[in-house]
Amino acid sequence: MIVGEKLNRCPECGNTWLVRDYKAGELVCEHCGLVVSSTLIDYGREWRAFDHQQHARRTRVGSPLTLTIHDAGLSTIIGQNGRDIYGRGLKPDQRAQAYRLVKWQRRSKASGSTDRNLMLALAELTKATYKLHLPRNVLETASYIYRSAIKKRLIKGRSTREIVTAALYMACRQCNVIRSLEEVASVTKISKKDTGRAYRLLVRKLGTQVPRIGPQKYVSMYVSKLSLSGEVESTALRILELAAEMKLTNGRNPAGMAAAATYMAGLLTCEKRTQEEFAKAGKVTEVTIRNRYKELSRMIEFNVCT
Repeated sequence: MIVGEKLNRCPECGNTWLVRDYKAGELVCEHCGLVVSSTLIDYGREWRAFDHQQHARRTRVGSPLTLTIHDAGLSTIIGQNGRDIYGRGLKPDQRAQAYRLVKWQRRSKASGSTDRNLMLALAELTKATYKLHLPRNVLETASYIYRSAIKKRLIKGRSTREIVTAALYMACRQCNVIRSLEEVASVTKISKKDTGRAYRLLVRKLGTQVPRIGPQKYVSMYVSKLSLSGEVESTALRILELAAEMKLTNGRNPAGMAAAATYMAGLLTCEKRTQEEFAKAGKVTEVTIRNRYKELSRMIEFNVCT
């Protein structure tokens, strides 16, 4: 038996395939059967659970840490069910004392103006994320961006909702989730101009690298919203590849270029949608789609499906 040494090879035959039997606490050579060590440590839990209720009752840890909560999920919550640990009802004086404890605990969570601002901002951020149906990683990223803005003192003298909207839009860009500035601003009731100004402030002051979103990423959005087939999507991506080779995408709005390419792909595959439908789906104007479509049709020869 070898103790206190990292075991990578069997000392008897030199085989490197060692089987760990955690139930018996042994390390066994697969080739010759030698018990190399009988002092393996089981790092798993010492209890067993046979259903979800037993698992929830016996576990000794809470939910994971998260930046979307003011105290990262580490706070203790005093219950308000009016009963003690044994399930007996509290007396009137005990109930009044418990109420005071709950009240002071809530007040102690946000002792300063910065903490109160963070609580309100994270609540607003969570609400906007759910309205836009964004994934969890976007919410976590946006919470981190807002906390960074607080550390840089960018909140002072500015609207909290503007910074929240800008942080959410920046998180969408970083996580490659397609949401336009108008969509994010409409949820928080902030104008596009104010949101853009706050977004440029965060990019400049935080030094964050925001990836550029190409028109290819908008194609899936149009295909999903307009119920188009995969053939339309692949054709639109091919059209965008040809447009990029001809330098037609330089300096163009990616949403408008993607709408024009998808519109053209629909004409080629007999799945026609109007330019008005594309404009509503991508929050762009029909004039933009029409101009991009004319540029593509002049440079790329294609036959409209009849």
